Formats: sequence, C-alpha cells, structure tokens
Amino acid sequence: MKIRLLLVDDQEIFRQGLASLLSLEDDLEVVGEAANGKQAIALSHELQPDVILMDIRMPICDGVVATQEIHQRFPWMKILVLTTFDEDEYIWKSLQAGASGYLLKSTPAIQLATAIRTLHQGHCQLGPTIAPKLFAQLRYPQEEPCKPSPSQQLANLSEREQQVLSLIAQGKSNREIAQILFLSEGTVKNYVTQILNHLELRDRTQAALWARENL
Repeated sequence: MKIRLLLVDDQEIFRQGLASLLSLEDDLEVVGEAANGKQAIALSHELQPDVILMDIRMPICDGVVATQEIHQRFPWMKILVLTTFDEDEYIWKSLQAGASGYLLKSTPAIQLATAIRTLHQGHCQLGPTIAPKLFAQLRYPQEEPCKPSPSQQLANLSEREQQVLSLIAQGKSNREIAQILFLSEGTVKNYVTQILNHLELRDRTQAALWARENL
C-alpha cells in the first residue's frame, strides 16, 4: 500500500518538482497539492493523506496555523515541515503545533523519501542542522546561584552595620541609633541602606525580623 502525500507550498514550481521526484518512489503517491494553509486544511479533510509536507511561510494561512488545525482534527496524519527557514522560533512552534518532523528544502530527495517513511511508521524526523537547535532549547536551565546563608550574609556586614542592625531589631529609630552610636542621623540612614542591600531586604521592618531570627 502506498503512502499518500499532500504537498503544501506556495511555490507552484517547487511543488511540481517535488511531486515529480517523489512519484519516482514506488511506495509514495502524491494525492494533492495546496498553495496555502487554508487549502491544506480543506484538502486534508477531503483527501485524507497519510503524510503532509508542509511549508512554513505562506499567504492566507501559514504552515504553523495549518499544522495545528490539521493535527487537532486529524491527529493520525503525520506532518513533515519542509521549508527553507531554520530559525529556532519556526522549529519550536511547528513541533508544538503537532509536526512530527522538520527538514529543509535542501534535503536530497532520497533522504526526504526516507524521512516520509520514517514518519509514516510513527517516528520523528529532524534534519541534521535542526536537531541541535531543538536540543539547545530543551536544555535544562542553569541552576541559579545558591543564596548565601544567613551566617554568610551576616559575615558580609561590617561591625558597625551589625550594631545598627541589632538596634533596628530593638525597634530603635534612626535618630535613636544615631544618639546611641554617636553618629549623625544621615550616616545611620546610609548604614541602613547598605544593610538592606547586603541582606536583599525591602525595608527596615524586614531587617528587624531578619535580625531577630539570625542575630
């Protein structure tokens, strides 16, 4: 039994050439051609192809939208993106939409025929330049640097900053801290700002709570 193909591309000359090449394969049969995504959706329903070769950039309805629509309606149909564009965004969106493969139009006819058979058997197919791009997007995000422990954060404070922090924990105002430590009120304000920055806290209330837990 032959694998029934639907070719979707807005370039008629390319479609005709592709149809001629694929027709040379005994087990492949081109049953229809579409010039845009809208036609592809309609012909998918009418012709019930096994595999659809789908371009990306097309007028009226692009390949990503058509792929998603066809995949939702006919999930058993295999969609192979065949395009000149290898941008990460197109690859990712196409596969998310339901495509089972992604090849460039520069793929030799023999390899393309093999890819079609691979898809028809239920496997995915990615071009040699496409796979690395996809895997790069699937890498686990780098772990965020570990936040310093409270003891480490405290060690980063100067002795004077620790004194100010201790008095903040006691509920002292900047004026009261300035009087106790014989500093100007402006200097105390600077210390408070530095403490908040070091401890990555929003305000003196959070600083007071932090100090009560860690001093």
